[in-house]
Amino acid sequence: MVSRTSTDTRGGARTLRVAATLAAALSATVGVAAGLAGLLAPWLAAVLPSGAVGVALLTGLLTVGLVAVQLRYVRRGLLSEVDATVVSRDDYPELHARLTRLAGTADAPVPDLAVVDSAVPNSCSVAGSAAGTVVVSAGLLSELDDEELDAVLAHELAHLRNRDAVVLTLASFLPAVVAGDYSPVSDLGLDDRPAGAQWLLGGAVVAAGYFLAAPSLPAPAWTASSFVAYAGALVGVVVLGGIALGVAATATLFLARELSREREFAADRAAAELTGSPAAVAGALQRLADAGPTATDARRARAAHVAELSLLPFGFERDSSSPETSLFDSFSLDTRAHPPVERRVEALTDTAAARARATPADD
Repeated sequence: MVSRTSTDTRGGARTLRVAATLAAALSATVGVAAGLAGLLAPWLAAVLPSGAVGVALLTGLLTVGLVAVQLRYVRRGLLSEVDATVVSRDDYPELHARLTRLAGTADAPVPDLAVVDSAVPNSCSVAGSAAGTVVVSAGLLSELDDEELDAVLAHELAHLRNRDAVVLTLASFLPAVVAGDYSPVSDLGLDDRPAGAQWLLGGAVVAAGYFLAAPSLPAPAWTASSFVAYAGALVGVVVLGGIALGVAATATLFLARELSREREFAADRAAAELTGSPAAVAGALQRLADAGPTATDARRARAAHVAELSLLPFGFERDSSSPETSLFDSFSLDTRAHPPVERRVEALTDTAAARARATPADD
């Protein structure tokens, strides 16, 4: 009984750390929104309440907008990023049956199932729909035995039940913007438009900004001095906003790593409880780690979000023809957010030992 209490205490402490990390990461998002609001408020004086009330209102609106954009990115970006195809029961009847059985045991809705045509054995979970989506690679299906496959599916179900995919995206979105993994232009489909149309749209945005800023400029509207002042203000917003975004993204990056570490331990533990076999979870982790890409290939893997959301800290590609070299790419890929497989296996071994000690007491 003491062992079970000790295990529950560790689990509760881990839950508190996850909640604290998420709160801090979301605070960074609010901080970015507040910084942008402070820069943009003078431009919007004609439509905002005056003083701190207007800045607070704009901060709230920008925060909601940032969160909505992040969730939109989850829904629309990740499946296409890994080139995953949602498959039907007719395509993979046995795999669907496994997932349905495990979801029923966990009293959870059955998620969609997607398969990546890649020899790299890995899996991830993607939020966005009511039940989410479990993504597995062809390499994973061929590498694992039945018990280990159940363990991996249970691990991904745990992430979906805990809303980990959404939580981690909220925590890691700002670093993705700075690293160039997310582009608002691409997300809105504007990069598919002709270059002339994109320039016209950009010009319209700049012109609209001038109309909004005109009452606050230190020169009469439509004069050369007002245009110069507006250009200076525009450069200031871009530069200062970029600095604020970079600082917030750097802090959030480390918070997202900590959150990622905690969520993997929690999902491993939940998978062990769901399948009743910590050894199967540990065996799957070890087997996939041994069969995964080399260290060099893993460092060159693209799509930082996919690596963070995956069972193991590499994506679904063995190599990348266009390796990234920016500072934030090296942070998010070279220094892994996942805990080492050895530590995860050790934690699962402790879980199995605690279960073994608790069983006689329960009987």
